[in-house]
Amino acid sequence: MAVQIHGGFRLETMKPTNTFAAHRLAQYAKEKGKLDDVVERLFFAYFTESKRISDRAVLLDIAEAAGLDRSETEAVLHGGRYTEQVRNDEAEAARLGVRGVPFFVLNGKYAISGAQPVDVFRRARETVWEEKQQASPLRPLADEGGTCTDGNCSIDESVR
Repeated sequence: MAVQIHGGFRLETMKPTNTFAAHRLAQYAKEKGKLDDVVERLFFAYFTESKRISDRAVLLDIAEAAGLDRSETEAVLHGGRYTEQVRNDEAEAARLGVRGVPFFVLNGKYAISGAQPVDVFRRARETVWEEKQQASPLRPLADEGGTCTDGNCSIDESVR
């Protein structure tokens, strides 16, 4: 998922916070088809507006602005729904070696940890793209045999 932050990061005013409830909200939003909107709003609230996204009122406002029902969201945040999914995500992150955020996994093969210059992402994207272009999804079992061009097909009888 691509998240675009309007206004940029304001690292000097960010408030370190526990994001567990925000991740549960994201799971709920995913179920309701609102994941991208909620995540973008969470990022904007945290990185640009320096809001504490562990605060239930902040999360409720984000959910409502994204089109989620406020009372349903309150029930999610008050209860334990989506805890297992978030714990599973944490286990997957540990398996991948994630030790901080942001952390990006590209094509299931490359990892970029921390806030990096744009050029790092550009080079990573180019590497993944080049590998994709070189990789052939098919492994031919025979090089010769039949061929079809311009609507005409021929079969090499010696291959039979």
